[in-house]
Amino acid sequence: MLESRLIYLRKKKGRTQEEIAKILGITRPAYTAYETGKRNPDYETLEKIANYYEVSVDYLLGRTDIPSLPQMEEGFQSFINDPSLEKWYKELPKSKEEDLRKLRKMWEILKDNGEV
Repeated sequence: MLESRLIYLRKKKGRTQEEIAKILGITRPAYTAYETGKRNPDYETLEKIANYYEVSVDYLLGRTDIPSLPQMEEGFQSFINDPSLEKWYKELPKSKEEDLRKLRKMWEILKDNGEV
């Protein structure tokens, strides 16, 4: 899925592989390998690609067909794409209701004190 989306997005912008490689700070052969599926970009490069094309990493990887989240949700998109918060984010819905109430109360205290 990544390969076809990279090709589609590059052509939509009217760019060459060489131009995209320069924008990303990588070699043309490295970028070509992404488009042919011979190599996968590291997380940092994947983020650069997503930012350049103004799409989500999930869209690039084929996890969603929605290219990007609405502008008002940009902060949330950054939050869910943060590897250090991924485990917490995935486990939150499994939490007990009592623990969620405590978390909400802690959030309100922090917010009221101007700490967030």
